Amino acid sequence: MFEMIIPAFIVGGVICVIGQLLMDLTKPAFTPAHVLVSFVTGGAILGALGLYEPLVKIGGAGAMIPLSGFGYTLAKGAMEAVGKRGIMGALSGGVEATAVGIAAAVFFGYLMSVTFSPKG
Repeated sequence: MFEMIIPAFIVGGVICVIGQLLMDLTKPAFTPAHVLVSFVTGGAILGALGLYEPLVKIGGAGAMIPLSGFGYTLAKGAMEAVGKRGIMGALSGGVEATAVGIAAAVFFGYLMSVTFSPKG
């Protein structure tokens, strides 16, 4: 069990530290929104180049849970769908691969919005 937990903790922690350093060292130019877009895009690019796969094999959920893992899954889904359906797969494969995560985010976001009242 610890063979999976420790690498996931280290890989996920390093990814989060990189994001925090980007925000802290580049204030006010690099906002949390910039980190979000950079991590998703970076994960997609590294996934398309085959460089994110070794990180996933080492870190497991530590590499898949952060936003870079979402980008990686988008790229991987698009590439697999291109192999099966041709160029049209590039347009739908990423969404198909991430549909469960997107649906869960929408569902739980809605659930939280009706459960708790914001204090604005």
